[in-house]
Amino acid sequence: MTSDERPLRVLVAKVGLDGHDRGLRVVARILRDGGAEVIYAGLRQSPESIAAIAVQEDVDVVGVSMHNGAHLTLAPAVVTALRDAGLQTPVVIGGIVPPADVQTLRDHGVSAVLGPGTSNDVVVNSVRAVANRAPRAPG
Repeated sequence: MTSDERPLRVLVAKVGLDGHDRGLRVVARILRDGGAEVIYAGLRQSPESIAAIAVQEDVDVVGVSMHNGAHLTLAPAVVTALRDAGLQTPVVIGGIVPPADVQTLRDHGVSAVLGPGTSNDVVVNSVRAVANRAPRAPG
């Protein structure tokens, strides 16, 4: 990274009523230790609030932790809310997602799905990879 480049900015959040945030806090630390600026939105966010924060904070990636089984509903809703806000920001889902659901999430615009036990290096590299593939906003 050169001095005129800003660090990768990642918004991490829990969407819906899922109150399990230990994994999200661990991932926030992993990303921070990997050189990213992390915006921690915390628990009980709506897809629309995540999109609003993404706009306000000019993030490169949105990371959403899922542990409540609502990933097939909530993850596409986050992608839709971001697109409705005029963003092409990639969405990475982490947490409990059955392997059979991964392609469905990808078909609905989720850029990556990271499950339990994913190494720190894979987390950081995956988030960087989806950020590098994302179209950049002008300006």
